[in-house]
Parts: sequence; structure tokens; C-alpha cells
Amino acid sequence: MTALLLDTNAFLLWSLGDRRVPTTWVETILDPANGVFLSAVSAWEIAIKRRLGKLAFVGTAVDSAEFHGFEWIDVTPADAEAAGALDWSHRDPFDRMLVAQAAGRGLVVVTTDSLVAEAPGIRTL
Repeated sequence: MTALLLDTNAFLLWSLGDRRVPTTWVETILDPANGVFLSAVSAWEIAIKRRLGKLAFVGTAVDSAEFHGFEWIDVTPADAEAAGALDWSHRDPFDRMLVAQAAGRGLVVVTTDSLVAEAPGIRTL
């Protein structure tokens, strides 16, 4: 089993049925042997971008995740400390949290972001 953590952009592409979703993602995400997870930080990021008018997303991240059968990961104080302590120059706090959570839990990050793919201590798809 591979445990996957979708970054926010990957989750949005998947939820919107975007045709840019790579075939490897489709096969891996739909494989019943794999677990697919989302961070609570992604729901927060989506809500902020919707409120600011930077994202048109119908419904909620929570409803979409439930529809697709994805599981949520809560943000813990240990995650916050790990994200703040990452030896990585990326400044986006959402991405830092996702990387910290993936590293701490041994999750493979599903991402299109080359900066996230270069983060220390994680594997990506």
C-alpha cells in the first residue's frame, strides 16, 4: 500500500475533473490498495482563496473529499513545529505544512509543484 497526500492543487485538479490530471495519478489514486489523504491545511487554503475571489470552486473541500473517499489529516502542534523547522527555503506556509506532514507520516505527495518536489525528506508523484 502507498499512502498518498494530495497537495491542494492536485486535489483541485482531481475534484474538478481536469483533463491535465496525469494518467499515473489516476491509476495510483484509484488503486484500492492505496490510501489517499488530504491535509486540513488544504481545506483552509481553498476557503481563503474562495473568499478572496481567487478560486471558483463549487461546494466545499470537505464535501468533495468525502465524495471521492479521501481521508483528512488534522494539523497537530508537532506538525506546526516540523513545518517551521524545515530546512527548506520555500516560504508558502501551506506547502511547508504539507511537506512536514508528508515527511512525518511517510506519505507520498501528489503534486505538480516543482518546488514541493524538491523538498527535503519526502517522495512525490
